[in-house]
Amino acid sequence: MSGILASVDQRTNLVGENRLELLMFRLNSSQIFAVNVFKVKEVITLPKLNTMPGSHSNLRGVTNYRGSSIPIIDLRRAIKMPEREPSEGANVIITEYNRTVQGFLIGQILSITNTSWSEIQPPPSSVGKSAYLTAITQVEVEGQKRLVEIIDVEKVLAEIVDYNIEVSPDILDEEVIQHLKGKKVLIVDDSPTARNQIRDTLEQFGLQVIEQNDGLKALNLLRSWADAGKTVTDEILMMFTDAEMPEMDGYSLTAEVRNDPRMSQLFIALNTSLSGSFNEAMVEKVGCNRFISKFQPDLLIDVVQQRMRQILENDN
Repeated sequence: MSGILASVDQRTNLVGENRLELLMFRLNSSQIFAVNVFKVKEVITLPKLNTMPGSHSNLRGVTNYRGSSIPIIDLRRAIKMPEREPSEGANVIITEYNRTVQGFLIGQILSITNTSWSEIQPPPSSVGKSAYLTAITQVEVEGQKRLVEIIDVEKVLAEIVDYNIEVSPDILDEEVIQHLKGKKVLIVDDSPTARNQIRDTLEQFGLQVIEQNDGLKALNLLRSWADAGKTVTDEILMMFTDAEMPEMDGYSLTAEVRNDPRMSQLFIALNTSLSGSFNEAMVEKVGCNRFISKFQPDLLIDVVQQRMRQILENDN
């Protein structure tokens, strides 16, 4: 199984080119699901699990992974599919999200497919807000076009560990905070859970939030303001964007903004569950002002304060 991800490190150059690779799998059903390869550390066969009394019902147990104990989440159970015991040959996807490592119990691994974010579409609105999908796409699998559902892993994780939007008092600059009330911030993220986390954090300080669920919609909104003769930096204080989104990723969105003189001065913070020095290099390459790994309320407010200070200094 390790062979299927043997070249993951070589695939990271797809990020920032508005492309991605999906690891496709089944959950003991005919439906095909996927997660982004870039967040996958390894795929292993189902190891021995130790149960933890009193743990969340979506946790199958814990296992030792490279010297550390990590939780194993039953993905089928977590996305509210009917209960079913793991089949013979079940696998675990080891992932890193939001600076934590966890495993997801799945069924059969199918393959890895290389595609473009422009081919990834938001799920239809008819699926409702309770759905565990961030996107869908069409991929050729076993000789025929199949619908592939991309799972909202952040929603799955947020239901196991409640997010806390409390901000540490010692990072607050009261002189700056008082100027935030009524200022608008654009949040761009395909995960409703991630948008809720940022919105709930910012609204504590009187900030107003505008939300978009993909990079192209955000770019079109910014361009519509510019086309109407508005100054984009007057419309919004700044923009928080995810890296991975349908239609257009956050790196491409940032590059498009920087290449348009009407909006090139917009303050942009990349806020993503992708970890590591690679992101810092990409931030520098495309011109983001800051990089924050999800979900860190203190850093969100620190970035907003940084931007507000710039404006106050320029006004003086």
